[in-house]
Amino acid sequence: MVQVRVNEGILEGEKVANDFGKPYFSFKGIPFAQPPIGNLRFKAPVPPKPWDGVRSAKEHGPNCYQNDIVFGQGLVGSEDCLYLNVYTPDIKPNKPLPVMVWIHGGAFISGSGNDDFYGPEFLLRQDVIVVTINYRLEVLGFLCLNTEEVPGNAGMKDQVQALRWVKKNISNFGGDPENVTIFGESAGGASVSYHLISPMSKGLFKRAIPQSGACLGGWSYGHRPFERALALARSLGFYSEDPKELYEFFKNQPIESLVSATPTIALHETARVGKDIYFNIVDELEFGNNERFFYGHVYDQVLKGIHEGVDVMTGFTTDEGLVSLGFGEVLSKKLEMVMKYPESLVTRPLSNALSADQLIDLGKEIRQFYFKDLAKISDDWESLVNVYSMDLFVYPTIRFVEILAALEKNKIYLYKFSCKSERNVLAHVFGLTKVIGTKQVTSHADDVMYLFNAKAMKTGLDAGSPTFKLIERVTKLWTNFAKNGNPTPDDSLGERWNPYTAENETYFEIGNKLSTGSRPYAEEIQFWKNIFAKYVSQLK
Repeated sequence: MVQVRVNEGILEGEKVANDFGKPYFSFKGIPFAQPPIGNLRFKAPVPPKPWDGVRSAKEHGPNCYQNDIVFGQGLVGSEDCLYLNVYTPDIKPNKPLPVMVWIHGGAFISGSGNDDFYGPEFLLRQDVIVVTINYRLEVLGFLCLNTEEVPGNAGMKDQVQALRWVKKNISNFGGDPENVTIFGESAGGASVSYHLISPMSKGLFKRAIPQSGACLGGWSYGHRPFERALALARSLGFYSEDPKELYEFFKNQPIESLVSATPTIALHETARVGKDIYFNIVDELEFGNNERFFYGHVYDQVLKGIHEGVDVMTGFTTDEGLVSLGFGEVLSKKLEMVMKYPESLVTRPLSNALSADQLIDLGKEIRQFYFKDLAKISDDWESLVNVYSMDLFVYPTIRFVEILAALEKNKIYLYKFSCKSERNVLAHVFGLTKVIGTKQVTSHADDVMYLFNAKAMKTGLDAGSPTFKLIERVTKLWTNFAKNGNPTPDDSLGERWNPYTAENETYFEIGNKLSTGSRPYAEEIQFWKNIFAKYVSQLK
C-alpha cells in the first residue's frame, strides 16, 4: 500500500507488478469533480469536496452511463462517474516525470478510462506518468438548450476539470505539471483537437496528440443542437419548446430514458444506415461572463491558430473507415444506398447545407471517383472504406495540419499508422471478420493496441516477441514526443521524423518498418479540397 496527499485529502493506492517491466504505483477512482447528479445533471463540473481520513484508490470509479458499443454490454455505468486514474513508475523521482493524460474514444457515446482497454504498462516502461479520465457521454455530456443552465459541452468541461486537477495535484505523484501531454483517439482525438482551440484549456498542457480524430471532422460538432433537444423530448412524449420546461423535464427523467435515443432532426438523417452521433461539441452562447469551452465556427477558429507554444503530433491509421461499415445486413444496405442514392456518400456538413439537386450531383461525383464499376458496387466494400476513411478521419486531419503549417506558429508532426500483427483486432471487434476475411488491415483504433495493455482483449503477448518490439517502438515515439517535443530526438529508432511544413508536407509511416513520405493520399485530398472549395460558402 502507498499513500499520497492531494488537494482534497489522502489517497491510498497500491504497488502493482508489471508483466512487462518494473512494478508501478496505481491510484484508481480518484474524484476530480463532484458527482454530476440531481441539480448538477447537464451542468459544468464542480470541483470535488475534501474528505476526512484515507480514501481507498484501488478500484476504478463507475463508467459514465452509456450504451456500451464496443463490448456490447448494453446500458451500463452511473451518473456518478467523474473519476480519473493515475499510474506512476516513481512517486519520488530525482526529477519530475513527464505526464501523459489520455482521453478515451467511443464516439462521445461510450467508453471509459479504465484498464480493461487502457492498461498503462507499456507506456510506464518509458518513465512517464499516465493519467486516464472519464467524462460524461451522449446526452448527459452534450445536451445543449442554448441557455445559461444548459449551454452545452458539459462533457468537454469535465475533461478541462480533469486537466485542472492534474495541474494542481500531479506533482504529488512525481509528475511535472509544466510538462503535460494530452492524447486521445477517435472522439478522444477530436477532443484533444478542440482543446487546442478552447479558451478553457489554454495553459493546461504543453503538447497534444490527436489520434484518428480532428475538430474539422463533421461528426465531432453539433448541428442545430436545440432542435436535437426538442427531438429527444418529443420522442419521450414531451412537446413544450420552452427551454426552462425542457430543462426541468430532462433533469427529472430516469437516466435510461435519455440514453440511446435516436433524435433525428432532418429527413436525410432518418435514411442513414447504422449508428450515428447525435450529441457532440457545440457553439456555446454567451451569458455574462460564463466560461465557454468553445464558440464560433470551428473552421474559423482553427484559421486563427491553436494555443501558442503547443507542439502537435497527429495522424490516422491506414484503414480507418472500417469502423463505419457495420456488418452483415448493415453493410449490404450501405452498398445498396450507394447504388440507389449516391448522395448517401456526401459528408455530413454538406448534407446539412446543400439543396437536393446539389446533393444528387455531388453524390454522383463522389461515387464516380471511388466506384469505377457500378455493376460491382454490391461487393466493393474496400472503396466504401476509402470514402469513410477520407471523409471522417484523413481529410479533416490533413486540412488541420495544413492550416497550422501555413501559420508557422507551432511544431507539427504527421503520421500514418500501418503496423500489422496479432494485436490488430479492432476490425474483428467491430464484427467485420466475414467481410475482411484473411486480409490484413490496420483499422480505426488498432493503434491504441500498441500503446495500451488492453486487458479485455485477452491477446497473449510475449515480451521478447517481434510484436513487443513494435510496441516498444510506438511507445518510444509517443513518449519521446511527450518528453521533449520530438518523437525521434536521436538515431536510436533508425529513422528521423521531421516536422510537417507547408513546403515539405512530410509524414512518418509507422508500420512494421519506419519510413518517411510526402503528401499522403495527394490525389484524394485534392479531390475533397475541390469539393469543399466549391461549396464552402454554404457551410458557414
